[in-house]
Amino acid sequence: MKRLASLFIIILCLGFNVSAQEQKAKYVFYFIGDGMGFDHVSIAEYYLGYKAKMHGSLPVCFSQFPVFGNAVTHSVSNLITDSAAAGTALATGTKTANGMIGVASDSTALTSIATKIHDAGYKVGISSTVGINHATPAAFYAHNPSRNDYYGIAMEMCGSDFEFFGGGGIIEYNSKSRRRSVYNLMEKAGYTIAEGLGEFEAAKGSDRIMLLQEDGKGKDCLPYAIDMKEGDMTQADIVRAAIEHLYDTTGAQGFFLMSEGGKIDWAGHANDTKAAIEEVLSFSSAIEVAYNFYLEHPDETLIVVTADHETGGMTMCWEDGYQIYFHELNHITKSKDKMTDEEKEEADEASKKAHIGWTSSSHAGSNVPVYAIGACSTLFSGRMDNTDIPYKICTAMDVEF
Repeated sequence: MKRLASLFIIILCLGFNVSAQEQKAKYVFYFIGDGMGFDHVSIAEYYLGYKAKMHGSLPVCFSQFPVFGNAVTHSVSNLITDSAAAGTALATGTKTANGMIGVASDSTALTSIATKIHDAGYKVGISSTVGINHATPAAFYAHNPSRNDYYGIAMEMCGSDFEFFGGGGIIEYNSKSRRRSVYNLMEKAGYTIAEGLGEFEAAKGSDRIMLLQEDGKGKDCLPYAIDMKEGDMTQADIVRAAIEHLYDTTGAQGFFLMSEGGKIDWAGHANDTKAAIEEVLSFSSAIEVAYNFYLEHPDETLIVVTADHETGGMTMCWEDGYQIYFHELNHITKSKDKMTDEEKEEADEASKKAHIGWTSSSHAGSNVPVYAIGACSTLFSGRMDNTDIPYKICTAMDVEF
């Protein structure tokens, strides 16, 4: 069935273009907004309208892409997925049970599209605003029945041979010395570890790079966008650096970059309204970097934007009424991570007064959006399963799945 589905996709793809050569994607950006549902995007856009003092919304970059679809997210074990199972589906095209990374529900190892694309001769980059061995990025290189085995997952990163890793650092809850050993092993595997954009500049010319924020070896995530200070590294900075490292100016090699906005999910778990909005806007800024690259290479670039699941049941209605009062959020200038218990209660009350509600501190089982632009992007319209997305990406790149 998978081969028949793949053949159908190829036929469909060629039907929208003059030739296979013209439609093939050479540069692919795969953006995953962890926890980002339809209302996350809508609220962020209405917030932009509010900031612009207009009645209505202003679109974020990716919602203007010409191709729009939606994806089903359930896992093998649950109608409401976790990030491990959803990340595995988005990375391998196979559903698994909640809590499992890069393996089927019977623990059989699966092969991610990042590996398939790398084996086909493309350069590969994996990045996240949270730990690079967290569930979603891990699904693109690791195989582990437990998403909580952060050390074992990180060990597999060392052997991936991917050209770029970037983001929040290594999560290791049990031992800081074990986290340090991962960095040592990454260096032995040929990776130059750059802490901050200054060190990244100095590392240019290295075959393989791991980019962290300044003093990133002691951290496991980027700050929330709302908490960032001048000079802090953003997701947009990571994408820009990844392009600089992965792009072959001779045109001999293409690349694949997966970039996760991981803190959309964290803000959802915390029901942190203002932080969630700012995370979606930061995510959009990173996609703008890819979009600018697309404008320079429109015939060879594909950008796909989706989510692994929705988090928090975020909604533009808290109680009866037909208004949203964004001004109630004006005084909130930091994430709940930085707040006292009293300040958290005030932030929750402000969200209610704004009429922005949350139904859960966990995930939701709703479908998630899919946006696409560029080479063979028509493949991503309509309703699909999350496992279809990696198949479609490989088809667009003419990589055997």
